[in-house]
Amino acid sequence: MKRLIALGLAFSLALPLSGWSQAQALAPATFRLKDCIDYGLKNFGSVKIAQYQLQNADQQARLALSQYLPQVNVTGTSVNNIKLQQSVIPAGVFGPEPQVFIIGQKYQTNITAQASQTLFDKSLLIGIKANKPNQQLAALNTRQTQEDVIYNIASNYYQVFVSQQQIGLLRDNLERTQQVLNILKLQRDNGVIQPVDYTRTEVSYNSTQSQLTLAENDLNLALNRLKYQMGMSQEQNLVLSDSALLTQLPTLEPGQFEAGSLVSFQQAQTNIALQELQLQRIKAGYLPTLSLTANYGTVNLGAQTIDRIFTNFVGFGSFGLRLSIPIFDGFSRDAQIRQQRLTLLTQEEQQKLNVSAYRLQFNNAQSQIQRAQTTVQNDDRNVKLAQEVYNITTLQYKQGTKLLSDVINADNSYREARTNYINSLINLYQARLDLEQSQGKLLSFYNQL
Repeated sequence: MKRLIALGLAFSLALPLSGWSQAQALAPATFRLKDCIDYGLKNFGSVKIAQYQLQNADQQARLALSQYLPQVNVTGTSVNNIKLQQSVIPAGVFGPEPQVFIIGQKYQTNITAQASQTLFDKSLLIGIKANKPNQQLAALNTRQTQEDVIYNIASNYYQVFVSQQQIGLLRDNLERTQQVLNILKLQRDNGVIQPVDYTRTEVSYNSTQSQLTLAENDLNLALNRLKYQMGMSQEQNLVLSDSALLTQLPTLEPGQFEAGSLVSFQQAQTNIALQELQLQRIKAGYLPTLSLTANYGTVNLGAQTIDRIFTNFVGFGSFGLRLSIPIFDGFSRDAQIRQQRLTLLTQEEQQKLNVSAYRLQFNNAQSQIQRAQTTVQNDDRNVKLAQEVYNITTLQYKQGTKLLSDVINADNSYREARTNYINSLINLYQARLDLEQSQGKLLSFYNQL
């Protein structure tokens, strides 16, 4: 009887641990990590908003340029003077009695074209000069949005993947524990073991069942978060397929900290450049402005009846220069200049603080990835040692020198080591992601997938 039990246990425990990963590999491969990021970069709302803002910056550039182009307007009026104004010529001018006469005509039509061209306005020129950094800032915002999408999708992808692997291990553990329970039940019924041994294993089975339920719920939550970061409908089915995450360690290249490679640093620098231009623009308000003006129009004369409102037109026109010289504005512009200088100084100091924070983030990311690499190496060795202990214990149990509880304990240790290895491996991927972010290389990370 004991030999039959041993053979049954050996068969149940001899299932390859990689069976759960092979089962995963048979699942339909729908989305790799790169596929998820591709989908997110096309469909996530913030990416579309950034693209609209980029187009808006182009239109702002056109608006600034339009202020220095000719401005032409045509105005037409046609009025019916229902009561014309009267005036009096004093007596003695045209006769001994005062003379009353009517000013204007009952119907009057007037068409006028006006044109102006700015010849010199330093503030407008500076506004045109600001077009380039403004468009650069919009492009940087688009890149920042893309990097945020890449980071969020990759991070959530890793969470989904590790949840899937944990569920696979728990299901495999549940199946194997059930097989052990069947053997223990046979032993208990034949008086080979105490009932408490069976109960202890049954408690472990129930605990694993609860862990599996929680893990499945965590997987659903992680999948929902990933779908959201991808801009995917929550009702759409999403299946991941990067099983290579378990076997291929991420390649890491040593890098140096360069604040200038970070999008956030470049955004701040561009904002500072725009603030400097704004300061120049306010100062330019002290300078005169010069523009060319011209107008031409026609007006009809003698239209006392409505049928003559479009007849008997007489033209008029003029052109000239308009010079505007600011003299005194109550020190309002001086206050604006001082305020703008303080704004500029504030942004420059903030940039210094940001650089220190970027360096701290880079140093921490380096430390985290070094620790993650060490943990992966240790957990990998622990898996090999736990597997060796499990194999030896199983052999000794077959030979009758070890108890079944020793085999169960060795099996649990082996599974725990495998779980720790999966977690440490995913932590290494996350640490690599953080390091790429601290170096401003998330787009390169995405392109290398």
